Amino acid sequence: MNSKNCYIPLLLAGIFVLFSCQKSTNQNDLIIDDEMFEEVIDHHTSELSLDYLGIYSGILPCADCEGIEVTLELGSGDSYTRKSTYLGKDDNKVIESSGTFSWNEAGNTITLNDEDFPNQYFVGENVLFHLDIDGNRITGDLAENYKLNKK
Repeated sequence: MNSKNCYIPLLLAGIFVLFSCQKSTNQNDLIIDDEMFEEVIDHHTSELSLDYLGIYSGILPCADCEGIEVTLELGSGDSYTRKSTYLGKDDNKVIESSGTFSWNEAGNTITLNDEDFPNQYFVGENVLFHLDIDGNRITGDLAENYKLNKK
C-alpha cells in the first residue's frame, strides 16, 4: 500500500475530530439575566394609578341614629379633613377633624392617622370603602352602605 493513501484517511479523521469538538453556536441557547430574578414591583396600585385626591361623601350606617353623614377630603401632602354629622340626633352638630393619612404596603388602603378605629378606607376608582375595625371590607346586606363616593 502506498504511504500517501494511508495519510488521507488519517487526515479526514483529524478534520472530523477537530470540527466535532467546537462549541455549538446554536441561537436557542438560554441566556439567564440577573434581572429575571429581581422582585417584580407592581406600579398599578391605587396610590400610584388613581386620581384619589378630592372630596368623598356618603351616609354610613349608625347603631343609634339614622346614619352618619360623612364628608372626607383627601388633600396634597397626605392630609385629610373629615366632617361627620349624626343624623336624627337633636343637635345635628358637625364634628370636624383633620390630620394626615398613610398608605398600606400594597398601596390600596389609607389609614387616617389621627382618627379612632375604624379609620381605614380601601381606595377604588372614585370611591372609598369604609373598612371594619380589622381593616377588612364589610360584607353582607349593608356592604353597599359603607362607601363614600367622590364628588
